[in-house]
Amino acid sequence: MAYATATLPEHRQALLQLLEEFDRVCKKLDIPYMLFAGTLLGAVRHRGFIPWDDDLDVILLRRDYTRFLQEAPAVLEQEKFFLQKEFSQHWPMFFSKLRLNGTTCLEKFHPKDPQCHQGVYLDIFPCDMACKTALGRRLQFCASKVVIAKSLYRRGYDTDSRKKKLMLSLCRLLPGKLFRSLALCGRADSPYVHSFFAAARSYEKNVYPAAWFRSAVPLPFEGREYPVSGDYDALLRVLYGDYMQEPSEEEKAAKQHGILVDLHRSYEEYGDYRDHMEFDVYTRSVR
Repeated sequence: MAYATATLPEHRQALLQLLEEFDRVCKKLDIPYMLFAGTLLGAVRHRGFIPWDDDLDVILLRRDYTRFLQEAPAVLEQEKFFLQKEFSQHWPMFFSKLRLNGTTCLEKFHPKDPQCHQGVYLDIFPCDMACKTALGRRLQFCASKVVIAKSLYRRGYDTDSRKKKLMLSLCRLLPGKLFRSLALCGRADSPYVHSFFAAARSYEKNVYPAAWFRSAVPLPFEGREYPVSGDYDALLRVLYGDYMQEPSEEEKAAKQHGILVDLHRSYEEYGDYRDHMEFDVYTRSVR
């Protein structure tokens, strides 16, 4: 088989197609959303992608996230795009993705479901109400970790860490619906929200004042404007500290994102992606 591994600029053009379609659908349905995490940082610091980054993240309050999952399929250009919903038949994860049909983006997973869509994607994260008390929020965080571990195990997460393997094995035996309910038990009138289901690693960087997600302002991103939190400076300081200071060259190259990215051939043509693990595409940093 001849491989057509995408360059980073080519991959980014595909990502922008996804973001433009996501934005179009949200505007048509009058659903508010915001750029988040590294995409937000890129908008503020670089007016586009972080130079060494290759993914896109958006976030919606749970009520808007739920409505998007329910209503977007009727508006999406479905021949070109696929909405991969959380906890769906072929996607056991705790967040959703918008995928580009006819493409390939293989990651460090051993997919247990051969029907899982593995095209180029945009991450769609929910933002949930957090408990009013610090203890309650800590319990939500712990409960979310169980849900995340169960999802990663079902998807086929690949790790060399014995500690992580043990965690995955133990959590898979716990009742996922119960722990998800605990993670989502925050009241609507709480002054706090959390992004624990946005692949959170730390508690402190994923609890915010709810007011930060109630109003948005437009910022340029790769030549177009997209909504971000009106309190983006405070949000970025929680996420990254002194976010205008770029990381070292070593930190920039700290993580490998994909195994293989192909914009001309569907993931279905690659079969078992483990046959292609020698194809390192490029590296990235989350910062």
